[in-house]
Amino acid sequence: MTDLPACDQCGSEYTYDDGTLFVCPECGYEWSKTVTAEEESTEKAITDANGNTLKDGDNITVIKNLKVKGSSVVVKVGTKVKNIRLVDGDHDIDCKIDGIGAMKLKSEFVKKV
Repeated sequence: MTDLPACDQCGSEYTYDDGTLFVCPECGYEWSKTVTAEEESTEKAITDANGNTLKDGDNITVIKNLKVKGSSVVVKVGTKVKNIRLVDGDHDIDCKIDGIGAMKLKSEFVKKV
């Protein structure tokens, strides 16, 4: 019998090899042979100024006055932002701020509520 890893999701021993993937017949989970589940979860770890991990739908607070480029508007310290979305790029938070509108923020200038 071959030495296949147990399923990362349900722990089942009945996994099988399907080309470039391992597959669990009990829960239907598929994972790459080269990338483990721990590596998948750490690929997109975006943290706030205090080191807390952010995820989609979190509420945050701005910790520094931020000038809005091309405008005289300033996002003040303590501004609360609800329901953020994480995106790739330099400005990794996509959100909507009351009174200002849609905006992208850097995670280093916010803290999780």
